[in-house]
Amino acid sequence: MDAPARSASGTNATDRVIPAKCRDRFTPMHTVAVLAMDGVVPFDLSTPIEVFGRVRLRDGGSPYRVTVCALRPDVDAGAFVLRAPHGIDALATADTIVVPGRDDLDTPVPGEVLDALRDAAAGGARVASICVGAFTLAAAGLLDGRRATTHWAAATALAARYPAVEVDPDVLFVDNGHVLTSAGAAAGLDLCLHLVRRDHGSAVAADTARVSVMPLERAGGQAQFIAHEPPTPDGATLEPLLRWLTENCRRELTIGDIAAHAGLSVRTLNRRFRDQTGTTPLRWLHRTRLRRAQHLLETTEHPVDRVAFEAGFGSPATFRDRFQRVIGTSPQAYRRAFRGGQP
Repeated sequence: MDAPARSASGTNATDRVIPAKCRDRFTPMHTVAVLAMDGVVPFDLSTPIEVFGRVRLRDGGSPYRVTVCALRPDVDAGAFVLRAPHGIDALATADTIVVPGRDDLDTPVPGEVLDALRDAAAGGARVASICVGAFTLAAAGLLDGRRATTHWAAATALAARYPAVEVDPDVLFVDNGHVLTSAGAAAGLDLCLHLVRRDHGSAVAADTARVSVMPLERAGGQAQFIAHEPPTPDGATLEPLLRWLTENCRRELTIGDIAAHAGLSVRTLNRRFRDQTGTTPLRWLHRTRLRRAQHLLETTEHPVDRVAFEAGFGSPATFRDRFQRVIGTSPQAYRRAFRGGQP
């Protein structure tokens, strides 16, 4: 059952805060609140401001309103002091809250901040952390029983300090639905672009990535499963094979076909794929086909059966089933949501 909306001090029942998941009925703007605490990492703070601030829909409109919230007006950001225009009470009316990292993990998070985060999450707000901002979410109890990530150098400390959190140090970000975490620094860009894609589809996210001079997905498409390993002495990586798979995803490819093209045994191919992408070659291929299908649904008028063929699926029924299981909706519903009737 959803938590009741909290009323602001001195207001009556008609002025109560509308839960985040219900506010879209009343306003087209999606409010992103960025939490600034003393010691905030400036890069982490600026990432959501830049990414969400650059999003433009096909009609030219901006779907996000970005605000900065703090416990006190002046925030010590190390090299400079910033002035936050909103207090933490603004978290209660945010649709998405982004928590940047801080430079000192041993500094306790103020109790008022933890309470505000818990209340906002209980009210339906989406909460995300960048880098060691995961420590703040963990301190609020929002990561208990969930998989999460943070900067690789801080992953051991996060796991030791909060044993109820399943820490995965090998990924760029983790999406648990309404609670998300990202790895260090630039991974915050990956996370924010992922949220834009969730909200408005791949085409809008791709435009935002292009304006930000940032790839929408790094290293071939499965950005959230990448584990970057040191390059081998001869500089060989899976990147050429991933590019070949993307270009040939329409073909019927077996694991033997992929291994033969790579000049590897099936066993070695699987091991290298697992080490460098966190998944198997065939799963990576299936996901690439889904990405192509999403793009076709958003940008063409092709019937769903043709989209299935163009994306490399053996049959429309197989395509619909896999799309529903992975994306969480039907191809037709996805097209209605993210194409918006645009030609």
